[in-house]
Amino acid sequence: MKRAPHLYSGPLYAGLAVGILGGSFNPAHAGHRHISLFALKALGLDRVWWMVSPQNPLKSASGMASLPERLAEARAVAAHPRIEVTAIETALGTRFTADTLAELQRRFPKTRFVWLMGADNLRQIPHWKHWTRIFDSVAVAVFARPTYSLSALSGKAAQRFTRRRVSVSGVKGLARRRRPAWAFLRNPLHPASATAIRQARAAGS
Repeated sequence: MKRAPHLYSGPLYAGLAVGILGGSFNPAHAGHRHISLFALKALGLDRVWWMVSPQNPLKSASGMASLPERLAEARAVAAHPRIEVTAIETALGTRFTADTLAELQRRFPKTRFVWLMGADNLRQIPHWKHWTRIFDSVAVAVFARPTYSLSALSGKAAQRFTRRRVSVSGVKGLARRRRPAWAFLRNPLHPASATAIRQARAAGS
């Protein structure tokens, strides 16, 4: 099994552009992999990290698989040399994304990070703690999601940073842009849903 990014692996990622896909991954599924492969190519990334959260502050712990279970399944689903699964947030001791990114930048000072998220999260990110710090600290790439894209692009976050939106033609260099910088990518949609997978598993148990 390949080594996951950890607190002291900063030198290994010096000079690289790394996309971070954070979440519960409860469970990881083909949609996560689909987005990651698209991000690697469209954004010119060197790696994508699946940052598996110990517990999302905005989600209930009910029905949440253990962290080791979620990590193991994520590694099995990722199955790609440039997609790396990590629980580094646990070691950092951070709970909120803004704090996590600040710590990552301190420990990986020569790595260019891009925060990857779906349009559903762009719509709700104003509810996240210190959410504007996320846009101020790293580039942000937003991916189309069924039914969410239009409302997300007319929402508070998109409107606040409308002048910092990067055109599709410029996304290849998004990681190197002066922040805030964000882009909305019209990626091919994927039907996979963690909620649907959990429901199907529960029905079959």
